[in-house]
This record gives sequence, C-alpha cells and structure tokens, in this order.
Amino acid sequence: MPNFTPEDLLLYEAGELDNVQSKAIAEELSSNWALREKFNVLKEAFSRINSLKLQSPRAQSIQAIMRYALHKTATV
Repeated sequence: MPNFTPEDLLLYEAGELDNVQSKAIAEELSSNWALREKFNVLKEAFSRINSLKLQSPRAQSIQAIMRYALHKTATV
C-alpha cells in the first residue's frame, strides 16, 4: 500500500500525473476507503472553488500595487 500525499491527489484530479502514477492512485482509491474519503473532500473543494463568482479588484488597489512595484524597482 503506497502512501499518497494530498499533493499527489491534487495532481491526479488535475490530470497532471503520468499514466503509471495515475493508474496506481486509481487502484488505491478503489480499495482504500480512507484515501477515497480524502480524495472526495478535495473534489468537493475543487467544485466549490470553481463555482465561486470572482470579482475584479478595485482600480485604486491596482494603482497602489503598481506604485509600490515602481517604487521598489526604482530603489533597487
């Protein structure tokens, strides 16, 4: 029974693992209840994050960041 990290599960969900690693995680998910529960929590979090309505930052915030960045590069 291999140990998979939360990062492994995130990469698996994002489809960023090679075939060997993906197959190993898929097999472990089918037989390991605890890992499957952790994976389901991550999938639910993905779903909730993707359903959030994002808002653009205020223009004043962007201007303050740009002023700060310009000031920092001028003093370096």
